[in-house]
Amino acid sequence: RRDEAAAAGIDLADLYSADWKKMAALILSPGVPLTHPEPHWVVRMARAEACEVIGDVELFAREKLPNQIAAITGTNGKSTTTALTGHVLESCGRPVATGGNLGTPVLELPRLPDGGVYVIEMSSYQIDLTPSLDPAVLLNLSPDHIDRHGDMAGYIGVKSGMLERQSADKTAIVGMDDKDSVGIFDKLNSTGRKNIVPVSVTTPPNERARQQGYVVEDGVISSQLDGKSEALVDLFGAANLIGVHNWQNAAMALASATALGCPVYDAAASLLSFPGLAHRMEYVGRIGNIRFINDSKATNAEATSRALACFDRIIWIAGGRPKEGGIEALRPEFHRIAYAYLIGEAAGDFAQTLEGEVPFTIAETLDEAVALAAERATEEAACLGGDAMPDTAVLLSPAAASFDQFANFELRGNRFRDLVAGLSLLHRDEIAVGGRV
Repeated sequence: RRDEAAAAGIDLADLYSADWKKMAALILSPGVPLTHPEPHWVVRMARAEACEVIGDVELFAREKLPNQIAAITGTNGKSTTTALTGHVLESCGRPVATGGNLGTPVLELPRLPDGGVYVIEMSSYQIDLTPSLDPAVLLNLSPDHIDRHGDMAGYIGVKSGMLERQSADKTAIVGMDDKDSVGIFDKLNSTGRKNIVPVSVTTPPNERARQQGYVVEDGVISSQLDGKSEALVDLFGAANLIGVHNWQNAAMALASATALGCPVYDAAASLLSFPGLAHRMEYVGRIGNIRFINDSKATNAEATSRALACFDRIIWIAGGRPKEGGIEALRPEFHRIAYAYLIGEAAGDFAQTLEGEVPFTIAETLDEAVALAAERATEEAACLGGDAMPDTAVLLSPAAASFDQFANFELRGNRFRDLVAGLSLLHRDEIAVGGRV
């Protein structure tokens, strides 16, 4: 890349010997250690000479474009909520560009006309490097990236900072279904800010959301604004928003789009046409009535817990490079798992947790796991005359990172999709999911 830059006429420098006093700023890739486990040497050199350390999203923010921005963060659901918010805004006739941590890097997004909206997914790594971007949506918080931030308090501090920096004229939208996010809401609320919108999907809903925000009960999003409760949309009609976790994503997207000026009824109706995202509860085919679901994006137990809760009976494919805590948090969902196929570095640890509670096979590779899961699904479908027990799924939801066997979760999900596509008895037509009697 240095050769390419030199060929393009860009001056290059040796950062070991460069004069950092003359540097305007260091633009750091988000993946380079900023604070923990220790700062990268280039960060130490910059800071020693009071050189500012920022990221690409900060450069974008300093452009001060004449457009609205929604910056979406949280532990789980960021990508779906970002894409869904963009979909709702487009359906309401607004020019939209989505990117950041999702898909297109923020500096490669197109210039938008007046009235356009940038919807940006923000990881905690990016927030660390972006002191100026303040329109904030916080979905949820659970332990993640602790190695980057030192401890859970450091991780929470980074997420909350984006909301605390908001100017008085901006709206903050906060999920209210975990104690740490509620704590951030309460802290913001205690300052007297009026433009905070709480969103809740728990049963019963968080009381603050019931008083002044949005709630989802049995799949129905209701606004609770101005002292009135009004049902807006039944999410059982949205084929690509399966599960309570997607109900939260939908409600947050609705709240965001409405805050950005979309008519609330148009915004609510557009949720039903969301096409979904690859690798996030993605339907890829079926054998009989057993669906194959690609949820490769679920790289931690919290995300997998949300996926498991979507089905009554699951043939589960899990594993990869394990994260802190393993799958202990999934015990409440073990009764849904009919059989598990375990892959990658996490297979042994996951097996110890499942021992005596869930039958399993250590398949080691994804190829082997899909073959075994498909064989089981085929046998079950044949025994039941082509049908299966209600709400049965072969679910790839790894609860682990991909890096032991794949460069990223997208390649893992693509491999799963390709393997499923090669099954001889596979049907690719969509079948009804969810729905009301």
